[in-house]
Parts: sequence; C-alpha cells; structure tokens
Amino acid sequence: MHKTVSFDFSVAGVDALLMTFTSNAADDLPLLLTQLRQQILTNLSDVVVDVVPAYSTLLVYYDARTVRLYDLQLALEHLVSEIEQTRLPQAQPLLLEVPVVYGGEHGPDLERVAALNKLTPDQVIEKHLAADYVVAALGFSPGFAYLSGLDEQLVTPRLDTPRKQVPAGSVGIAGVQTAVYPTAGPGGWNLIGKAQMRWFNVNGNIQLAHGPDAMTPVQVGDKVRFIRQGDTT
Repeated sequence: MHKTVSFDFSVAGVDALLMTFTSNAADDLPLLLTQLRQQILTNLSDVVVDVVPAYSTLLVYYDARTVRLYDLQLALEHLVSEIEQTRLPQAQPLLLEVPVVYGGEHGPDLERVAALNKLTPDQVIEKHLAADYVVAALGFSPGFAYLSGLDEQLVTPRLDTPRKQVPAGSVGIAGVQTAVYPTAGPGGWNLIGKAQMRWFNVNGNIQLAHGPDAMTPVQVGDKVRFIRQGDTT
C-alpha cells in the first residue's frame, strides 16, 4: 500500500470510533484514507453507518446495537492489514482544473497576501497557479475542500476579523492551505480570486463530479489545478 503506515484507535462517542494514522509518506495519506474508507463501507456495511475522512483520520460511525467496539476494532485492523498485504491498486485521483479570475472585486485580499509575503500581486498569482493541490479534507461547510500543497511563500494568516459574507466560489488562503468557498457565508480566509465554476450543488449533477449524485466536484485524495482565466488586478 503505501509505505509504512500505523494507526491508533480512540473512542469518539457512543457510536463513533476515530482512527488516527501516521505515515512516512504523508502526501499519500489522503488517497490511502479514501481507499480504506471505501473498503470499510463495502465490507462492513452491516454495522458501519458512515466513515468521515480528514487529514490523517477516519471517523467511523457504527451501529452500537449490532456490533461490539472490540469486534469492530478487530475488523478494521483486518481491513488495514489486508490492504497492506494485497497491495490493492490505488485508484487514480481525479485532477480537476478550476478556472479562476484573480484580484479586483473577486480578490480583495490579493494585495494583502502580496505585502505580507514581500511579493507582487502577479507573483502571488503565479505561485498559486504553479502547484497541483491535494484535497486533504472536506469540512467546515458542505463541499468545502481543504487543499494542501500551497507554496511556502504564500503562507498567510487568517484575517483578524472574518467577513460576515464571502461570495460562493471565492478562492482563499489561510495558513498553509488554499480552498474554494462552495457556498456564500462567513469566513476569515484571504480572498485572492473567484473560481468560474459551481463548487456545490445539493441536488447533485455537479460538473466533473465522481457520479451523478455527487454534490461537490472533488473527494479526499483528488487533485486541483487552478487555471488563470483573467484577472482584474
């Protein structure tokens, strides 16, 4: 699978078990957790209700009426061991190209990111475009994908005072991460542009998604590449 992987269990409520992973190849973890999540949902569907992946964890929700915690742990350990021994082929991550308009009304914090990092706005855009980002986790709001792989020179602290309303599609930077706001709402990330595609649809049928029922175009382990569609800098 996947080089050296270890994990620990911790109880996360009366019907949830948290699996926390460490790996010598941290960049491989999102894809590994996606693969393991699918194996759990497929093989333990009679007792597992849902599995929620994050950066280095799987939160396993189970039916406490039908399985003992100890037995569930044994079953999960077996699945991890089975994947390691059989070296299941890794599914190729989806690569989603996202057109972005940078600066101006769509990127009101582009100048701030540039000033804090001693760059020009054009340099910020160039560095933001240069990476293929990995979807490390989904959370905060439906469809919000935390993207890892941000250039170290773009690392920027969150705003001191979050905005009450961030437009849907806004592309932001906070700390070592970048992301697209899937829906309008409050947020404290530095806004540098706006994605020119819909990022969340509660009715499914989202562009380039994993299936007709998918509400967001990416899942954990996928990759995102931003494409410059123009800017108003």
